[in-house]
Amino acid sequence: MSFRRFIQDLVLYRKMMLISLGLFVAGIIMGNVLTSFLSALLEPQIEALQEVSGNLSQSASPELSFFIFIFLNNAVKSLLVIGLGALFGFMPIVFLVMNGMVLGYLVQAASSQGADMFDLIVKGLLPHGIIEIPAILIAAAYGLQFGYLVMKSLGKLGARERHERSVKWGEYFRSAGRAAIWITVALFVAAIIESTITFHLVQT
Repeated sequence: MSFRRFIQDLVLYRKMMLISLGLFVAGIIMGNVLTSFLSALLEPQIEALQEVSGNLSQSASPELSFFIFIFLNNAVKSLLVIGLGALFGFMPIVFLVMNGMVLGYLVQAASSQGADMFDLIVKGLLPHGIIEIPAILIAAAYGLQFGYLVMKSLGKLGARERHERSVKWGEYFRSAGRAAIWITVALFVAAIIESTITFHLVQT
């Protein structure tokens, strides 16, 4: 479970990492360009998050409440997206594109309303996003790899000899276990930053 092995795994799955990044960037572009078209789809989600944020802000300990909500939300979703990747990688694709669209939509909407983009990016996104976004991309990449291996194994069902079945599930699940641990650690740190540093920066 060493961090060094985790990094080696990321190098091994670098193609899926690049696909994960590409899907996320595509989502950002869609959210930025198709703002009016996507507003009906994304606004209810954003309003729901704003309502939750408002309730957390009114709690006895806002920082702790935000930390618990942010960490559990991101950790559970990230671990689920790895496991649900078994469904031919469909859920990681949706997860990446939707998260990218929300981010692109929010930035474009804030820009159109005259918001200070430097403050938005440097204060609101960068402190925690520099850890959170890579962790989410890595989780989705493992989900995509899971889906790829499922499809590959189905293609090998007709193989007569054992050595012809080239999917090494043991290696994948060991690497996925390592990833789950380090992704959770990264999201824990990101949640601390978002519920403290980001929380206070956006209020100044």
